[in-house]
Amino acid sequence: MEAAREQALRYVRALPAAEPRPPFVVVIDVGYCIDLYANFAGVGEGYVPFPDSSSFRIMLPALAEEESQARLRLLFTDPQQLDPSRRAAQVTRQLARHLAGLSSQLERAGYASDVVAQFLMRCVFTMFAEDVELIPKKSFTKLLADYAGSAEERANLPAALQSLWVAMDKGGFSPALRVHVRQFNGKLFHDATALPLTADQLTLLQQTAAADWQAVEPAIFGTLLERALDPRERHSLGAHYTPRRYVERLVLPTVLEPLRREWAAAQAASAQLLETGKGKKSVTEAREELLKFLRRLTSVRILDPACGSGNFLYVTLEHLKRLEGEVLAALGQLGQSGRLELGDGTTVSPRQLLGLELNPRAAAIADVVLRIGYLQWHLRTHGLTQLREPLLDDYQNIRQQDAVLTCDGPDYTSPRPAEWPEAEFIVGNPPFVGASRMREALGDAYTLALRQAYAGQVPDSADLVMFWWQRAAAAVQAGCAERFGFITTNSLRQTFNRRVMQPFLEGEKPPLALTFAIPDHPWVDSADGAAVRVAFTVGERANGAPTGQLLRVLSEKAVGGDDAAEVAFGSEEGRIQPDLSIGAEIDRVKSLTANAALTSRGVQLYGAGFILSEADATAMVANMPAARAVIRPYLNGRDFTGNSRGVVVIDFFGLTEIQALEQFPNLYQRVVERVKPERDRSNEARVKANWWLHGRTRDEMRQAIDGLCRYLATVETAKHRIFQFLDASILPDNKLVAIALDDAFALGVLSSRCHTAWALASGSHLGVGNDPVYVKTRCFDPFPFPIATPAQQAHIRELAEALDAHRKRQQAHYPNLTLTDLYNVVEKLRAGQPLTAKDQTTHEQGLAAVVLSLHQQLDAAVAAAYGWPADLPDADILTRLVQLNHERRQEEAAGTVRYLRPSYQAPGQQQAALVLPTAASATTALTDLAIIHPWPTELAQQMQAVRAVVAQAGTPVTLAQVAACFRRTRPERVQPLLDTLAMLKLVRFTPEGAYAG
Repeated sequence: MEAAREQALRYVRALPAAEPRPPFVVVIDVGYCIDLYANFAGVGEGYVPFPDSSSFRIMLPALAEEESQARLRLLFTDPQQLDPSRRAAQVTRQLARHLAGLSSQLERAGYASDVVAQFLMRCVFTMFAEDVELIPKKSFTKLLADYAGSAEERANLPAALQSLWVAMDKGGFSPALRVHVRQFNGKLFHDATALPLTADQLTLLQQTAAADWQAVEPAIFGTLLERALDPRERHSLGAHYTPRRYVERLVLPTVLEPLRREWAAAQAASAQLLETGKGKKSVTEAREELLKFLRRLTSVRILDPACGSGNFLYVTLEHLKRLEGEVLAALGQLGQSGRLELGDGTTVSPRQLLGLELNPRAAAIADVVLRIGYLQWHLRTHGLTQLREPLLDDYQNIRQQDAVLTCDGPDYTSPRPAEWPEAEFIVGNPPFVGASRMREALGDAYTLALRQAYAGQVPDSADLVMFWWQRAAAAVQAGCAERFGFITTNSLRQTFNRRVMQPFLEGEKPPLALTFAIPDHPWVDSADGAAVRVAFTVGERANGAPTGQLLRVLSEKAVGGDDAAEVAFGSEEGRIQPDLSIGAEIDRVKSLTANAALTSRGVQLYGAGFILSEADATAMVANMPAARAVIRPYLNGRDFTGNSRGVVVIDFFGLTEIQALEQFPNLYQRVVERVKPERDRSNEARVKANWWLHGRTRDEMRQAIDGLCRYLATVETAKHRIFQFLDASILPDNKLVAIALDDAFALGVLSSRCHTAWALASGSHLGVGNDPVYVKTRCFDPFPFPIATPAQQAHIRELAEALDAHRKRQQAHYPNLTLTDLYNVVEKLRAGQPLTAKDQTTHEQGLAAVVLSLHQQLDAAVAAAYGWPADLPDADILTRLVQLNHERRQEEAAGTVRYLRPSYQAPGQQQAALVLPTAASATTALTDLAIIHPWPTELAQQMQAVRAVVAQAGTPVTLAQVAACFRRTRPERVQPLLDTLAMLKLVRFTPEGAYAG
C-alpha cells in the first residue's frame, strides 16, 4: 500500500502545470480497505493520513456505516467540506467573541490588560483540560456553576479558582474539585491569581466553558485570542484571520517536504538492508536506519522569528507529529515501538519550536497555543496513555524580544542585528510595513537605528520584511540553518526589495536558491483585516543546478461562510529568478544606450490649485489672451484610460516669480491663493521656495519632447499595457510615462506582445488588484527593439497608425467609452470568454474585434521583424529578448549604438547600420548532469542524493549518467540504490532502461 501511495504521488507530480493539485489521494486494496490521504493546502506532496493516522483506513465492512459513506460521498462531490479546520474555525471564532466581551468588561472594572489576559489564559487552558479529561469531565464547568448562585458565593470563586490552579501547578488533591489532579506546572499556573467576577462576567465565562474545547483550532485560536485580549486589536475580532491552509502553503515546502525526502531516503535504505542482508542482523540494521531519522526528527529545531500568537509553529508541530506517527508505524513493523512520553526527548514536542515575538501578550499566547495543540494531538492519537508529569514543561522557547534589532539602552545606541537562536529551519510571516511607512509606524529613531544596523545589507528603500529575509538568508548561507521560508507582501519582486535577494541568489559567496515561490497570493493582514497580495519564498543553499517549484494562481473563488478564497494553482519548475519568475534571467539585463534619455514620468504638481476647468480657463483667456501661453491641456492616468476630465493646468515653467507676476497677474493670483499656502508647509526646501512652479517640473521630459508634434505615453500602473500618441501640447501627469518618440514604428513595437510580455515580466506589481507597473528603467531602457527592414517598418507603422486612429475615433464618437472597458472586452475576445450585456455594448461602440485584429497583426509583424515565429510562447520571447539585450550591450561596448532617435540622442553622429542575424536562437537548457557531487557516506544520504539527481535531470537518465554525477563512484555501486528506489516508486524505470523522477 505504501508503494501504491508513492505511485499515486508520482501521478500527482506528473499533472500538467495548469492542473491544480487534488485535495485527496486515495489508495485502495480492492476487496480489503480504502486509505485516504489529504492535502488541503494544495501545494507539494504533503498528503497526510485523513482524518488522522488512527482512522485514515476504511475497512471494507465499514462501508455499510453512514459515517463512512458520507465521508466518501463528500470526497467526490465537495472535498473541501472535509477540511476539519473550516468547521473548527466557526467554533473558535465564537469562543473568541465571548472572551473579548469578558476581557473588555474586566478592563473597564479597572484591571490591567496583562493581568486580565493571564487570568483568562489560565481559564482557557482549564476549559480545555476538562474537555479532554486531563481533569475530570465538566469539573471546571460545575465549579463555576457552584459559585454562580449569589453575590456571596461569587465572592468566594477567586479563592476556589486559586486553590484549583495551585493543585494543578504542583499536582495532588484539589479541594475545589475534591479529586486528585495531575501536575501541570509549566509556568502557566505558577501565578494562580484569579479575579472576582460579576454575574454578567461569570455568565460569559460559563458560556465559554460550555463549548467543546476539543474542537478548537489552535492554528487560528492564537490570533483570535490575541485580538480578544488586546484592547487595540479587539475591533478586528470579526475580521478575517490567516486560515490554516494558507499557513500550510509555507510550512510544507519550508520544513516538511525536505524532511519527508529524508524520510523516504531512510525507508529506501532500510528496505535495501532488508533485501540484501540476512537474519536478525539485517532487521537490526534496517531498524537503525529508521531510528536515525527518528532521532533527527525529534531533535530538529524550527524558528519563527516573528511568531505572533504561534500559528505557524503550531501547524509545523502538527505536521511533525504526523510524520513521527509514520516513522513509529514503520518501526512497529520491524518489531520496535516508539516512546511517546510527554516532554521526553524521544518524541516531537514543543521544545523544538522556537519563537521570537516583540509583543509580550502574543508571546504568552503562543506558548499556550503550542501546549494546547500538543496535548490535542497526543490525546487524539493516543488517548490518556503515556502522559508523563508534569504535563507542561517550562520550555521557555518563545522569547519576547525584537527580532531584528538590538541596541544598548532606550536611545538606540550601538544598533546591531538581533541574535537568533540556532535552528535548522526558519519560517514565518514578518510584519507588512512598506519602506515609506516605516518612520510613521516604527518612529524615526527606531527606523534610523534599524537601517544603520543593516547598512550595506538592506537598502533604505526596502520594506521592513526584507530585514527578516536578509537575516534568514545570511544564516542559511553561513550554514547555521538549512532552509528558510517567509511570506512577504508581493512588493518583494520590486526593484528595491530584489536588491536584498540578488547578492544571495547571484553573489560570489555560497549561493542560495529559491526552491519554492508563489509570486502573487491573496492574503489578509492580521493587523486590520485588510486584503493584501503576498508572495511566498523558500530558500536553501544551491546544490548544483538549482531547480525550484513556482506556483501561479489560476483562480480565486470566494466560498460562503469561509474566511479565505479558494485558490487553485498551476505549477512550473526551473531556476527561480529574484523577480520570482522562471525562464529568462531578466534581472541580468542592462539599460541600452540606444534607448537612453527618451522616457520620463510626467510632472508632479504639488498643488491642485494649478488645475483649471475648461470654463475657468476660457474666462481667464478672455480677460487676458496672453494666458494661452501658460495654460496647457493636462492628462493623468484616469484621463488616459477612462473618461478625460477635460482639465487644463497653469504651467509657469521657465519663468521667475517676478516674470509670472508681471506677465500673467490673474493666473499668478490664483496660484498665490490656492497653491502657495500648501507649499509653505512643505518639508522640501526647493519645492517650498519655487512655489509658483510644479513640484517636479520634469525638465528632461520637456527637453526631449520639444520639437515633436506628438509623443508616446502609457499609464504607469494599469491593468492593461496600452500605448498611444498624445499631442505635444498635452502636459502629462506624474502617473503617466512619456516616451519622446513620434514614430508609429515605435508605437507598433511597444504595443506588440513582444514588448507587453517583457513589460509584465520586468516591471513590478501594485495593490490588491496586482496591477502591473511600467518601470521605465526596467521595462523600456533595456528593451531591444528589432532591426527591421524598411518594408517591415512601413508595415508596422501602418498597423500602429490604424490602431491609434481607430481607438481615438471610436472614443470621439462615444465619449463614455474608456480604454479600460475596451481592453477588458478585447482580452475576453482573445480568451474566448462570454461577454456580458455591458461588454456587448462596449464591443459595439469600440469595435473591439477590430482592435484585437490590429493587435494580432502587430504581434505577427513585430515577431517577423525580429525574425521569430509568430506563435512563440511568452517564455521563449523573454529568453530571446534577454539574449538580444546581451548582444546589444556587447555591440555598444564595441562602439555601435542603434539609437532609437539619433537626431536627439546623438546629434551629428551617423546611425550604425549593422545587420543582426535574422533569428536569435533560444537557449533551451537541460539539467546540467556534468556537476560532480561527493558520494555521501551514509546509506540514507546516498539514497537521497541519487533520487535528487534523477529528479533534477528533467529527462530520463541512464545508470551510467547517474553514477557519473558522483566522484569516484562506479555504476555497480549505484545500481542497487536505483533498484530500491524504483521498487518503492520513488523513481520510475522506463522501458528504454533509464530512470525518471
